[in-house]
Amino acid sequence: MSTTTSRAGLAPDLSTRTLTTTGDGGRRRHHQGSVRHPRDTAVKRTLYVIAGVGSALVFGVPLIWSILRAFQSEAVITQAADPATFFQLGWQNFAAVFSSSSHLLTGVVNSLIVSIATAVLTAVIATMAGYGFARFRFRGSGVVFGLVLLTMMVPFQAILTPLYLELNAMKLTNSLLGLVLFYTTVNLPFGVFVMRNAFESIPTELEDSAFVDGASRFRVVVSVLRPLLLPGAATAALYAFLASWTEFLGALTFLTKDSLYTLPVALLNLQTGAYGQVSYGNLVAGSVVAMIPCIALYVGLQRFYVAGLSSGALKG
Repeated sequence: MSTTTSRAGLAPDLSTRTLTTTGDGGRRRHHQGSVRHPRDTAVKRTLYVIAGVGSALVFGVPLIWSILRAFQSEAVITQAADPATFFQLGWQNFAAVFSSSSHLLTGVVNSLIVSIATAVLTAVIATMAGYGFARFRFRGSGVVFGLVLLTMMVPFQAILTPLYLELNAMKLTNSLLGLVLFYTTVNLPFGVFVMRNAFESIPTELEDSAFVDGASRFRVVVSVLRPLLLPGAATAALYAFLASWTEFLGALTFLTKDSLYTLPVALLNLQTGAYGQVSYGNLVAGSVVAMIPCIALYVGLQRFYVAGLSSGALKG
């Protein structure tokens, strides 16, 4: 009797110790398996830093080199790099670039007008088209949207001649308005793609509640959905601005007047010096001037641009 009682009394303690030991061991083994070794974490972090610094150098060194070259004289630029003269910097190239005879300042103004107008027009039309593709389903809507995306695969250089004939028939050659319409047509498919995905990422319940309150579709998009659409619209506008700012062939084809040339075409005229030689100092200085709006605009709208592209990638 006593033996049975002692065994019965010891059984809970033994089972408790067994469960406790097993539980602690299981948790210990699980803990050991889930925690990374500090050395592995340090090695990975070091590799990430090395890769990041290497990538920054690959993209940053040419930019810094161009900026330094813009402040050097023509004699220093055309010679091999000499430490004694490499850092002899001055403003002579920028003075020549912005002289009255270079027409570069006119090109900057024309490029700003064309690029800003293209960005705004592309964002507005892409928003309306994206809303239509996302909210109105009709027979063949997928096919129509696919055709819109298909136009991104066709380089505009392949249809430049018929586009020129079309604009010439409408008396829009040698006109900044015609160039804006051309750039908007080229950049619109990407903008429609981004804005359609932006609308599809927004729940329709937000619009339904606004419709119940008596709001129109225009009011809903402008007032209710505007904060949610801002990353997509900024992406479409920034993409159109950068593409228009750096585009050369279309501007060279549609414009023939010096007073209407955009910045890339003005840089082409700027590169030729005396006796047909290339003026590298003026060319590099003009290129640095062309970089400034692109860098400033991208830095200011970077978070919207990345958010818009990420949304498009996830929904697309």
